[in-house]
Amino acid sequence: MGFSHIKFELVDHVARLTLNRPEVLNAFNVAMHGEIFEAFQSLTDQDHVKCLVITGAGRAFCTGQDLEERRIPDGAAMPDLGESLKQRYNPIITQIKAFDFPVICAVNGAAVGGGAGFALACDIVVAAKSASFLLPFNKLGLIPDAGSTWSLPRALGLPRAKAAVLLSEKIPAPLAEEWGMIWKCVEDDQLEQTVEGYVQQILTQPRTGMALSKKAFSMSLQNSLEEQLQLESHYQSEAGANPEYRERVMAFFNRKKS
Repeated sequence: MGFSHIKFELVDHVARLTLNRPEVLNAFNVAMHGEIFEAFQSLTDQDHVKCLVITGAGRAFCTGQDLEERRIPDGAAMPDLGESLKQRYNPIITQIKAFDFPVICAVNGAAVGGGAGFALACDIVVAAKSASFLLPFNKLGLIPDAGSTWSLPRALGLPRAKAAVLLSEKIPAPLAEEWGMIWKCVEDDQLEQTVEGYVQQILTQPRTGMALSKKAFSMSLQNSLEEQLQLESHYQSEAGANPEYRERVMAFFNRKKS
């Protein structure tokens, strides 16, 4: 696959995708959306993939929609922004959630608008200390998208989620960590090393357990406790029947003997 707006590789069970429009702070355009979706599609139904890492090139992670694509000539009809979401943003957010392996986002700089939503859709978000999150949609008369109205209340609770959007206030990475919006904030020069450590940890774990854990978490906020307990029983039966479980248990006892 030849890409010009992203960098993408799959090596040794790990996929890596870098948003690669640093000259415009990795803002989304139609071509970039298409390349991300194509890269994501190439990972579906590949049982050997254990992890996907997403980051940005240059000094920003992603500053959301490239407004040059929203420039409207005099007399031209306004574009249907909802259709743009349906065709371009929603499919990539949905696919991140659907992947049956962990998706790590390394936020190397500003994550703005749809770029923030893209980051927060990932399973594990690690941000450089200088990074920040900003959802300035209301300043433009728009609403948050890229799944932000779903992810923010779940991460922050309604009061903070609403204030962050209605006031269009920047959330520095250290505060995002403190609020539970992201997993970890690290020094800028430790971001790559920290993320690589998580990747190596993931590679040591059976894929089945991680895949089923993601599925269980995705259902947890809509299920009752009883429904979730039943789901856990179902998924645990599936996980326990996997040969990897037996191998890990036997390895545990063999270590105790030695």
